[in-house]
Amino acid sequence: VSSNTYTLISLVCFRPLVTSFSGKYGSIQYCVRAVVERPKVPDQSVRRELQVISHIDVNTPALLTPVLKTQEKMVGCWFFTSGPVSLSAKIERKGYCNGEAIPIYAEIENCSSRLIVPKAAIFQTQTYLASGRTKSIRHMVANVRGNHIASGGTDTWHGKTLKIPPVTPSILDCCIIRVYIHIPGAKKLMLELPLVIGTIPYHGFASRNSSTASRFSMDMSWLTLTLPEQPEAPPNYADVVSEEELSRRVPPYPQPSDCEGEACCPMFACLQEFRFQPPPLYSEHAGVFMISPHV
Repeated sequence: VSSNTYTLISLVCFRPLVTSFSGKYGSIQYCVRAVVERPKVPDQSVRRELQVISHIDVNTPALLTPVLKTQEKMVGCWFFTSGPVSLSAKIERKGYCNGEAIPIYAEIENCSSRLIVPKAAIFQTQTYLASGRTKSIRHMVANVRGNHIASGGTDTWHGKTLKIPPVTPSILDCCIIRVYIHIPGAKKLMLELPLVIGTIPYHGFASRNSSTASRFSMDMSWLTLTLPEQPEAPPNYADVVSEEELSRRVPPYPQPSDCEGEACCPMFACLQEFRFQPPPLYSEHAGVFMISPHV
């Protein structure tokens, strides 16, 4: 065993590796090959495929920007036009990850004389470059459909969700969201919104902090109101309670004949004496707040 020689060959790359990929017209694959060199014995080698994923953080400012596009199309040809169809679509951000649901906001107006059907889909575009030639292939990975819109009608999508299926991360922004309108007897009206499938999910801390700050500023707006320097005094007890009601609530308590002085007066009598007494005037104790413990 001491005479055997083992050699480990390492490869150092100074640029990020492209994500592993396998498509119809080509693929990107990485392999690791280990060789055991021994004297007077044939070399032994083993090869294993290595999966490489280039991480894409969707929390970067470039991928957090919303995407909005608007387009209008005149249905018909030459002088036999039936009216325009307008489409406006928006997504909140450009970057998403697998498993996320993309809310789509759209406004569709049908001023033509035909029945139209709005749809949205995610298309993956694969572009191959070899020997100066380019070949592209595009296929649908997910779609959603809206309601029919009759002539003269409108429809609004308030965050219609389109879920991303398990797909490989984007390589050079190769995915798009296509929001289009199917018009029978005419060409489709399409909007293409760029989409990046990342690997690091969206945190949303910045948006939540900004929304919380805005709500806090709105809730604290009452502090800007001016308060009076001298608060208004509360109403007097005598003005609220009549003398007749006060006399009914405070019945006379007879003094015992066999006691002299206040020392012999029962405790219950003292409590009854101050039970329904009016509070002191506001002017006597305005601005004074005192708490005295009783032992």
